[in-house]
Amino acid sequence: MSIRPFRDIKRRKTREINVGKVKVGGNNPISVQSMTNTLTTDVTATINQINDICSEGADIVRVSCPDEASTKALKEITKHVDIPIVADIHFHFKRAIEAAENGASCLRINPGNIGNVNRIKEVVRAATQNNCSIRVGVNAGSLEKDILEKFKEPCPEALVESALRNIKILEDENFYNIKVSVKSSDIFLSIMAYRQLSKKIDYPLHLGITEAGSFVSGSVKSSIGLGTLLLEGIGDTIRISLSDDPVKEVKIGNEILKSLNLRERGVKIISCPSCARQGFQVIETVKILEKRLAHITKPITLSIIGCVVNGPGEAAFTDVGITGGNKGSNMLYLSGIQSEKVLTSKMIEKVVSEVEKKASELENF
Repeated sequence: MSIRPFRDIKRRKTREINVGKVKVGGNNPISVQSMTNTLTTDVTATINQINDICSEGADIVRVSCPDEASTKALKEITKHVDIPIVADIHFHFKRAIEAAENGASCLRINPGNIGNVNRIKEVVRAATQNNCSIRVGVNAGSLEKDILEKFKEPCPEALVESALRNIKILEDENFYNIKVSVKSSDIFLSIMAYRQLSKKIDYPLHLGITEAGSFVSGSVKSSIGLGTLLLEGIGDTIRISLSDDPVKEVKIGNEILKSLNLRERGVKIISCPSCARQGFQVIETVKILEKRLAHITKPITLSIIGCVVNGPGEAAFTDVGITGGNKGSNMLYLSGIQSEKVLTSKMIEKVVSEVEKKASELENF
């Protein structure tokens, strides 16, 4: 049970491509990505991190492949993970070929810095033979020299020109299994570049604010930048770039999509900031419930409100709700209806039990 959105977001129509088993673009759900920060050659550590990222709800994960040892490691890594791998390649065309041959589902490259036409043809051939898509990944910090000379500095037009140039290189080789990104660490530059590019191509767009920063600042910048574009219907897959644990990137990405009603996965908690009126410790309760309910994947809404000012109103539109009362007695709501009073000492266990019961019902529906 949830509040009906006042405005449905009309997504921009894009062509559909495959990234392994995940379909990107078209009418498919917006996917969430992250990237490992382990040494790819440390196979065990990389597998463990990918599985952690996957458990948090990622659909796709990217792995850096700076050398031959890293691309060869993909062969073992892909055997032990259940998520498509994007190989992050820069400059050396042989790394792209090796990655495609060793299990990558997508290659993140800039065709313009891979080399001459013959080398690009070899990469395209390897991608085609191994059912790999390609992401044309343009960054404001690594634009081609001639484009920088032309525009004097990174600007939306420069990023778009670089993207269109690199797309044409692939199209000239009859390769169209493409998605595109035009990232910058500047929110406004990124937004304007994506807006311009979305009017020129129908390839799916990978959204991101690159080098966004630490957990707090990076989450805020990404939420503003990606949220703005997503509200305009732009974007088919997203990655939150944080100087932090990549699992947190997935959490923030999913929360952005859930807040815009673009994705339904897991428990969506509506909670108050707490004040002197609270009938129980709201902040600590929410922290505990987030951890206790992290395993739930079915879309469920849960309201945790400390008093009766807004509690009953919020609970009326959630699957499970708790409103703080007097003397440690709180009201439990199920599907918006008052159910029973629950003592604070038993409240967390009761909420967990009811959410799990609701998830089970949805699973069997």
